[in-house]
Amino acid sequence: MNIVIVNHYAGGPAFGMEFRPYYLAKKWKKMGHDVMVVGGSFSHLRSKQPDITSTIKRDTIEGVNYVWLKTNSYIGNGARRAMSMVLFCWRLWYHSKALLDSFKPDLIIASSTYPLDSIPAKKLADKYNATFCFEVHDLWPLSPMELGGYSKYNPFIMVMQWAENFAYKTADLVISMLPNTLEHMIAHGLQRDKFCYIPNGIATEEWIIENESNSHIDFLNKLHADHKVIVGYVGGHAISNALDTLIGVASLAEKENSKLVFVLVGSGAEKDRLLRSVTALSLSNVFFLPPISKRSIPKLLSEMDILYLGWHNNPLYRFGISPNKLIDYMMAGKPVVHSVNAANDLVEESSCGISVPPGDQKGIVDALNLISGLSDAERHAMGMRGRQYVLKNYNYDFLAEKFLDFAKTRM
Repeated sequence: MNIVIVNHYAGGPAFGMEFRPYYLAKKWKKMGHDVMVVGGSFSHLRSKQPDITSTIKRDTIEGVNYVWLKTNSYIGNGARRAMSMVLFCWRLWYHSKALLDSFKPDLIIASSTYPLDSIPAKKLADKYNATFCFEVHDLWPLSPMELGGYSKYNPFIMVMQWAENFAYKTADLVISMLPNTLEHMIAHGLQRDKFCYIPNGIATEEWIIENESNSHIDFLNKLHADHKVIVGYVGGHAISNALDTLIGVASLAEKENSKLVFVLVGSGAEKDRLLRSVTALSLSNVFFLPPISKRSIPKLLSEMDILYLGWHNNPLYRFGISPNKLIDYMMAGKPVVHSVNAANDLVEESSCGISVPPGDQKGIVDALNLISGLSDAERHAMGMRGRQYVLKNYNYDFLAEKFLDFAKTRM
């Protein structure tokens, strides 16, 4: 089968997020299929952008075929980002002959977070007599409406709403990364039998913990030498990650449990402000470390004692969440404290830690105290429940096969 994954923001090991197209493509190639990932030259999610000077650039990333389409750069969610979306979709259609005539796709997947890419993807599927799949990361335009306060009469929102409805009505199958979206999709035109839930997952081959040493590991070793219990957060420092809650937790914990220390690894728009908050509160139990390569994350997480992930109390989470970060935490085999209110909660489902309501600083401190008071064997058993749960349900070997098995029923 020839498969095209259309994902404006597609990344890979050399570029950073997002990784799902890369992992699925690798698994499908291993299964004997030919795969092409089509991405834009600029994405706000990547840590590094591909080097492209022409309109189209072909690339191979660890055996996966990529095609980059030249798009403009942007900052934030203004007009330049909207222009980047339109440009990507236009170039996908305009250059389709050069891209696909020699490839002849059997399955075309529109997977760019925003639904506008469904229009050229559907037209290309019709042109090449291919099956059209719409893959949903977040519910657009509901996400910008509920998060950004946009009116449903905003011209941008109205275009996105039309594109979402178009996708649900015309797709041969719809894959959702969120578990509780079916009724919303049906209300916008989807037929029930076209729906399948396939979350984000883990590539097990990347979870070989190498015996490496670096400045991060050396720092954690020093904390352990001082008999500290390390509470770790590894990921982006953005508003959506609710790290103000964690700083508040650290302030409470400094008075209650001197063994607890908080290590935040990563970068992002909120990092400088969080640093100022820690300084203003005169906290001595919070440490910030720079980002680390994806290859080094398994070892880093293995040296922490408890892992933390928090969310805001957002009504969008009634449709579910599919966080890569949480899956990484669980693969590390460490207990997790999860501050969340969502339709699904992997920590609760797998009993690999303690879940508390979002923003409940006292509840988080109590959870950390409880877990830190367990024996090493008890903490290990708790963490390993999460790892086994991920290996069984969130392994990309399993997810990639499930994806194609469902696609074949719609062909």
